[in-house]
Amino acid sequence: MLIRKIGIDLGTANTLVFVPGKGVIINEPSVVAVSLAENKVLAVGNEAKEMLGRTPDTIFASRPLRDGVIADYRITEAMLKYFINKASGRIRLVRPEVMVSIPAGVTSTEQRAVIDATIKAGAKQAYVVKEPLLAAIGAGIPIHNPQGNAIINIGGGTSEIAVISLGGVVAANSARVGGDKFDQAISDYMKRKHGLAIGERTAEEIKIKIGSAIAQVKEEYMEIKGRDLTGGLPKTVKVSSNEITEALQDELRAVINAIKKVLQDTPPELAADIMDKGMILSGGGALLKNLDQLIIKTINVPCYAADDPLLCVAKGAGKILDNLETYKQAIAMSK
Repeated sequence: MLIRKIGIDLGTANTLVFVPGKGVIINEPSVVAVSLAENKVLAVGNEAKEMLGRTPDTIFASRPLRDGVIADYRITEAMLKYFINKASGRIRLVRPEVMVSIPAGVTSTEQRAVIDATIKAGAKQAYVVKEPLLAAIGAGIPIHNPQGNAIINIGGGTSEIAVISLGGVVAANSARVGGDKFDQAISDYMKRKHGLAIGERTAEEIKIKIGSAIAQVKEEYMEIKGRDLTGGLPKTVKVSSNEITEALQDELRAVINAIKKVLQDTPPELAADIMDKGMILSGGGALLKNLDQLIIKTINVPCYAADDPLLCVAKGAGKILDNLETYKQAIAMSK
């Protein structure tokens, strides 16, 4: 089957690739390993993530996106090329049309950088669409209706909140906090409270297994292995889920404040719609246990997690690629 259209959710933590008719065919970490001596890309995605924190001095494994935007143009281009080639297959007769997600708050220069990198990576035509719109479409929200719909998309680098009506963003806010900052907060807490140094992969594992946005009556526990900061030797510590809730408080407060700011900027008629229908949670951060309950408790507005929140942006890209004319006002494209 010829792959003519590809949707890419270009995230700080993970990149998802959607092909119309096939669904999400790739879900890999946004990580690239580079040989410093030869200045050559050695691995991308899953293979490169395995190297994080384990490389010798001659190899550098990094994430080329920071807070949802390109921090290293050349490595981002190499990463996009890898994902486009992997999606298209070894025998490629046509260059595909590629749609890439971008944060709502990007500048026109940052937007242009994504389009240029996508074209150089092998796309015939490159389109970019703001993540909240893609997430809303992927979550099944009818964005063209004259009603207010609120989407909260929490990714690896950013949390983006938008109120959408008549196919456009009416009010939006972006907080540079997401899954990565959650992981960092857990790592910092382990150092401060337990004198234990852990890597980002361990911090992510703790968040997934016992992390919760609200303190729980019935606590969960997990044994954490790391390096003792006092003696420098390996050490194991038992941690509770409520400790992780405590560790995440500042980051969760930043997300809540960003949601409040958008609701304060929303016209009254649309705000009434949101009170009736509630807000939709999407992105990998939506998987944090009890996050919807925290939002309901602090903002007093109904909130629901989308089906497959991690896939919403990629699915939205696929829907737009199949209906470019319908969504043309939301799209920026290469000339």
